[in-house]
This record gives sequence, structure tokens and C-alpha cells, in this order.
Amino acid sequence: MNDQEILRRVDHTLLTPTATWEQVKTICDEGREFSTASVCIPPRFVKKAADYVGNSLKICTVIGFPNGYSTPEVKVFETEDAVRNGADEIDMVINLGLAKAGDWEGVLREIRAVKESCGGRILKVIVEACQLTQEEKIAICRVVSMSGADFIKTSTGFSTGGATVEDVKLFRERISPDLRIKAAGGIRTFEQARAMLEAGADRIGASALVALAREKK
Repeated sequence: MNDQEILRRVDHTLLTPTATWEQVKTICDEGREFSTASVCIPPRFVKKAADYVGNSLKICTVIGFPNGYSTPEVKVFETEDAVRNGADEIDMVINLGLAKAGDWEGVLREIRAVKESCGGRILKVIVEACQLTQEEKIAICRVVSMSGADFIKTSTGFSTGGATVEDVKLFRERISPDLRIKAAGGIRTFEQARAMLEAGADRIGASALVALAREKK
């Protein structure tokens, strides 16, 4: 798999709290130039970015980010707002407190509520794997598989760890066949991205790969 094939599976990401429109505009330009799967940006820029790129690039945004502990009603409102503003894909953070308490029904209800509010758009469920035990990772694979979501996503990139090949392999073994995997967090080289894809990931979340591709170019 060459670098361009990898870039077509990348959500080119800018989620820093200090992000400006000029920076978001730049990653939109880069996303189009390098044919990335999408750009993943803060919610407040979704409408402006969607108007800017038209139909030439998918716009992804985040919900309940990065901590996941807002109420389901707030996450649903955020999702509906993002969809109205032109988001094509939604990446939501689960309520880790519910997961830690073993309230898997509560986790499932929340994901299903957000999925329903997506209006048919792609939903990726961020499970923050670095915060979960092995048993909890297995349980969340089952829950996300039951939820109707499109992807299970490893990490926000804002916690104590990011994507690992081991977690991607575990997810691939444990999720339903129709659920896809997004590996995100700490993927800074094409070699790391390639390893994630070979382990079973379908999408990569990364902020550094386009810059590397430009250097090579």
C-alpha cells in the first residue's frame, strides 16, 4: 500500500482548541489536494468549511469531545447541529464513566440516540481504548457492534495514549463484520499508518501525514 492509497483512508485532522479558520481552511485545501477521506475539524467551523469545499471533500466533526461526559441529550443536540451545518461524518466520544461502571445498556442507548440523530451519515464511536481494561475493550466491541454505528474508533488523541496495533487486532477479532475500525491518536508516520491498516483498520485519524507527503513530494 503506497502513501497515496493510505492518504485516501485518512481523516486529515485539526482539533486543537486554538485552531483558527485560516488553519482549518488550509487543511481543507490539503485534504482536497491529497484526496484524503475527510477533514476532521471542530464543530464551530463545520458550516464555514462545508460552504468552502462544497461537494469536493467530506467534512467530519466531533461530538462530546474529548471527555465524553456530557448528557446524551447534549450529544444529540450537538450532532443535529453539526448535520444542519453540513457535516458528513460524526465522531462521538462514549461516556467512559458508564463503561467503567459496567452500564453497557446506558452506553448502547447513548450511541443509538446519536446514530439516530445523524440522519444516515457515518457515525464513528470513540472508545478511548487507553482508558479501558481488556475486558472492557471486549465489551465495548460488542456494544458498538449492536449500536448501528459505522466505525469503532480507538482514541481521541487527547488522553493518555493513542492507537495501538494490538487494540486494532483485538477490535477486528471482536467486532461484527459490518463494523469498521478507525485508528487515531499518535499516528505520525506512514509506517505507523500502514501497520494499523494491515492490522485491520479501515480509516486513520492523523494530523501529520499530509505534511510528510508534501515533504516527499
